[in-house]
Amino acid sequence: MTGRGVIYVATGAAHIEAARDSARSVRRTNPDLGLAIFADSADVGPEFDIVEPVAGAHVRSKIDYLPRTPFAETLYLDGDTRVLGDLGEMFRLLDRFAVAAAHRVRDTDRVLRPKEYDPVPSAFPEHNGGVLLYRASPEVIAFFETWREAYHRAGFVADQISFRRVLWESDLRVAVLPPRFNTRRYTWIDRFLSRRPPPVILHANRFHPTKRGGPIRRRLEALLGPGV
Repeated sequence: MTGRGVIYVATGAAHIEAARDSARSVRRTNPDLGLAIFADSADVGPEFDIVEPVAGAHVRSKIDYLPRTPFAETLYLDGDTRVLGDLGEMFRLLDRFAVAAAHRVRDTDRVLRPKEYDPVPSAFPEHNGGVLLYRASPEVIAFFETWREAYHRAGFVADQISFRRVLWESDLRVAVLPPRFNTRRYTWIDRFLSRRPPPVILHANRFHPTKRGGPIRRRLEALLGPGV
């Protein structure tokens, strides 16, 4: 296990295609990074250096395969992401931290959480599970295995809830990523009128195979890029 790379976990043709689109954006902007995919089909296209099978696919298969990364330093990305800039500064976080994740800005909904999760202080936030940076150290791999067990034991779909609980109980050093490394909304107004730094990672519904906009938006994105 050596080097740095980006991994995807995708099941079903539409999600594999979304992962390919995201991987192409990584290849354009960060050509030195390895690319790996865990998928329930061998037909994943030429974008990936490493292809591994997914068995027993479910809605959050990623949780089962994060510990199996082939890289010493790994960035996991959902398929509805586009990498628009250099990821070098992001990977530098792993010189000091074991894991990095973005704050999930939406408030934690206590109604959705089983009572066993209530002891976590409300001031401790949920983190978005679609952009996760981590070292493949024994401590981190053990953390992901614990998360996997907690997720399946809890029996609900949202993965951030169990991630939050397991992270709270761990001793890992965690960095919180600023919004430009997990930008959820970015429009032409943001591109031309905002003084905020442009996104490095854009994570938007319009790239999701079941949430994206209509054919006019997709045609505009093909012509003008992901800032539409």
